[in-house]
Amino acid sequence: MYDVLIIGSGISGLTAAINASNNKSKVLVVSKTFPTHSQSVQAQGGINAVLYEDEDSIDFHVEDTYKASCNLAKKKNIELMCKNAKDTILWLDSIGVPFNRSINNKISQRKFGGTTKIRTCYSSDYTGLKILHTLYDRCIKDEVEFINEHLLLNLIIQDNQCIGITALDIQSGEVKEFLSKTVIIATGGYAGIYSNHTTNSYSNTGDGIAVAYNSGVELSNLEFVQFHPTTLENSNILISESARGEGGYLLDQNENRFIDELKSRDEVSRAIYERILKNEKVYLDLRHLGLDKIKEFMPQERNLAFEYSNIKIEDELLPITPAAHYSMGGIKTDIDAKTNIKNLYACGECAQSSIHGANRLGGNSLLEIVVFGKIAGINASKNAKNISNINSNSIQLHKDKDLIKEIYNYPNKISFYNEKELLGNSLFKNIGLFRTDSQMQDMLNILNDLNKNIKNMGIGDKSITYNKNLVEFIEFMNILKVSLLVAISAVNRLESRGSHFRLDFPNQNITYEKNSLIKNSEDSIEFEDLI
Repeated sequence: MYDVLIIGSGISGLTAAINASNNKSKVLVVSKTFPTHSQSVQAQGGINAVLYEDEDSIDFHVEDTYKASCNLAKKKNIELMCKNAKDTILWLDSIGVPFNRSINNKISQRKFGGTTKIRTCYSSDYTGLKILHTLYDRCIKDEVEFINEHLLLNLIIQDNQCIGITALDIQSGEVKEFLSKTVIIATGGYAGIYSNHTTNSYSNTGDGIAVAYNSGVELSNLEFVQFHPTTLENSNILISESARGEGGYLLDQNENRFIDELKSRDEVSRAIYERILKNEKVYLDLRHLGLDKIKEFMPQERNLAFEYSNIKIEDELLPITPAAHYSMGGIKTDIDAKTNIKNLYACGECAQSSIHGANRLGGNSLLEIVVFGKIAGINASKNAKNISNINSNSIQLHKDKDLIKEIYNYPNKISFYNEKELLGNSLFKNIGLFRTDSQMQDMLNILNDLNKNIKNMGIGDKSITYNKNLVEFIEFMNILKVSLLVAISAVNRLESRGSHFRLDFPNQNITYEKNSLIKNSEDSIEFEDLI
């Protein structure tokens, strides 16, 4: 039995593991992939903190974050994050994260969109990757236990308490039970539901969100999905905000600048997509920065542009398009990272921790997942010390074993891979950067039809060991569930706010200056009034 069981091995999960382990807890990290494959490596541009208060202040950081949230975040939570930002950077620096530095050996910072000051620390354009690898090295040093290639199936809930999880061992095909005094969900966000229109990795399928919902965990603000303004045309490979932070321009097809490149991401993305809807090209222009600066500050962007678009950004314009990138909504947590289920915590992008509201500032995601990863790890560890023992009757384990057997017997009449592609395209069209009630009702009809046919979308591969066909089918079921919850949440917000922009309700409405809540109530979707 474990004291703290963490689901997910990205930056938030690893931070939680380090802090729980340092608090003398027995910790296990269970992950679908391997830690170094985490979506956290996609966070390229930087992490925010007020390091030098001669021109900046924590109050400015708080106000920038709250303004970007469109008044949906909680200032108390934001203040906690911002006050801990400097110590977070210094801790990361102390354990080996290689931040860029000035000639005076100070940690360098760049300006990101939507901010009034320069406060984004960075490691070239590999910031998330460098943080993740450093944290993983620290976990290995601290002898944190890892079990990789296990797909989360369900939480084990008894008497409104979480006592563990069930998971599919991808290598062996066995359904297993893991018991723990406390559980932390750190499975990442759900922007990956927008297949073919997302910067997220193929394995980002909203599993933690879907599983949490199935177990009665409250979810919040699922309608708010951030679209990143600059991804490579045709591939949606992310081109970091660092490119604009270092002085890159956005040009229309006549090579004219048409928007302040460092406005908030929702504004910039919509301005770009308006032109694309008119069959016009939009470009990122970095030519004026020069090869030396590009090599020093944007080596990854240069390599990605050449590898995936065959373009040398020091010489040529780079065609770009917006894509789904980050989910502001997720599992509802309080300031202590607690959910509505006893002994269950959540942190990272899967959590709605009242920080980002309707729109996230670039650089705040990495800060949030480290700060609240630490909070989750410490609080789960402290709580575990008050729990002497747990007992399981293995009911959930037997249910999930039966479910896997049932999936093997589904007829393979319809290819769920084709349906997944259709779903991603439909989501981007109907619940994308611009939305209307008519479009979202169309989306709900599509989702209802897909759900009716799910038992005809079986798997062709009937093998037991390392059956990726089975894994991807379960992921598809999670995508379907999350997509439906996103659609219902969006339909019920009759206004435009941040990333949620409705053409039929183009203005903010004070009535909706609240957070949405959705949960599973006796196997029915319950959308509560905004809270």
